[in-house]
Amino acid sequence: MDNFQFYSPTQFLFGKDAETQAGACVRRHGGTRVLLHYGGGSAERSGLLERVRRSLRESDLPFVELGGVQPNPRAELVYEGIRLCREEGIDFILSVGGGSVIDSSKAIAAGVPYDGDFWDFFCATPIDAALPVGTVLTIAAAGSEGSGDMVISKGTWKRGAGSDHLRPRFSVLNPALTCTLPAYQTACGATDIMAHVFERYFTRTPEVEITDRLCEAVLLTMIRETPRVIADPACYDARANIMWAGTVAHTNICGVGRAQDWNSHGIEHELSALYDCAHGAGLAVIMPAWMEFVCPQGVERFAQAAVRVWGCQMDFAHPERTAMEGIRRFRQFLHSIGMPVNFAELGAREEDVDTLVENFGLGSGRTGGFAALSSEDVREILHIAVHAHL
Repeated sequence: MDNFQFYSPTQFLFGKDAETQAGACVRRHGGTRVLLHYGGGSAERSGLLERVRRSLRESDLPFVELGGVQPNPRAELVYEGIRLCREEGIDFILSVGGGSVIDSSKAIAAGVPYDGDFWDFFCATPIDAALPVGTVLTIAAAGSEGSGDMVISKGTWKRGAGSDHLRPRFSVLNPALTCTLPAYQTACGATDIMAHVFERYFTRTPEVEITDRLCEAVLLTMIRETPRVIADPACYDARANIMWAGTVAHTNICGVGRAQDWNSHGIEHELSALYDCAHGAGLAVIMPAWMEFVCPQGVERFAQAAVRVWGCQMDFAHPERTAMEGIRRFRQFLHSIGMPVNFAELGAREEDVDTLVENFGLGSGRTGGFAALSSEDVREILHIAVHAHL
């Protein structure tokens, strides 16, 4: 295991009706004037936004509102939020929604005290300060409610940035808020959660049994609980396990002390930037393709996943067969919960592969923790994704 530092300051309030404590939490964490940031109409129609507004009023907290966050959150709304916060003297951002809303909130929070263009943070400029952020989570998926990471789209670019300054001060997690999600959105979220774990699980770092087992626990939970909520959307207990799994998957508690590989996410970002597809759906197409391509470079680890996660029988004479069977079962699982398995099912086009490779931006370089990929490698992974089948 490698040396590491781990910092996770977020207070989590988990359970039914937890959103009624949002105002008190803002006050407890120093907020005096709030930006209430959210997405579309579902939070309004469900009554959630009104409950959050009431909690702010009960805590004597003035607030202004900014809605309209879209999936794959846009830079244009971030600029508007930065302007609004400066004009209104906002000192705390309360995010009500899923990962897209939380990421938009984080980008605004980082942009307000910064003299330059907030997009600089997505071009390697470090984040040295940010307004505090709190969240009321409505979708179990991105894990942004417990992480210091964010992803924002600008034009055809979709890029990530991060800092511990962006970790939410508190996050409200009420699993009941996710019970009305459509099955497709639930499955997209589950795929993203599993991808966050697999990006950490496939590592070259030796002797990481504790985090291996933590990763496997989250994955086994998702394999058990996701079909339950697809079959019974109102199953609170399954929703609760999935919601906490999503948080655990991306606080990095499962990833400390080990090298990680985020190429699947990076490649998928180009898909959702170009096609505006759901991030989880894109990952369902890209991650198994990445696995197939890099498996020969680490057969033992893929075989371990196949046995421990997917219940495969180990073929000691031919471990590569076990490894590939595990990848096949992963793709089958994703298909069983309603996810696409190839470009055609996602709505992507083979003729755009060169554009996707170019947008990925490697040039003549390489990137990756488990397997260092070149542009040609990325092209091959995309071609595997084009032609994938069960």
